[in-house]
Amino acid sequence: MEYKLTDVASVIRSKNSGPYELTFDIIFKDFEMYQKVKEANVINEKVFAPLYNIPESDIISLVYFDPAKAVKITIIRPISSGALGETDVYGAQQHAPLMKLKFQL
Repeated sequence: MEYKLTDVASVIRSKNSGPYELTFDIIFKDFEMYQKVKEANVINEKVFAPLYNIPESDIISLVYFDPAKAVKITIIRPISSGALGETDVYGAQQHAPLMKLKFQL
């Protein structure tokens, strides 16, 4: 069955993790779906990197965190926060590509 991340997650957000990193949080609505996604390794470096047009090596960490039924991904920020040409100082608008993610279980 195909799922949209927006249908199974209650929170999909991005934020600064310092001036040189961005962090993404995906918090699932229920533990059952979180566990299925985790067991199938649906959210991984090979899935995430193309969404942001970055090499997998720019992913600092991708962690499934059971107590929060969440996935946290931290990447090297393409342009440091506040630098010339940077358009999202707080990193709060970078989660949009994740909102289009669909997956099979």
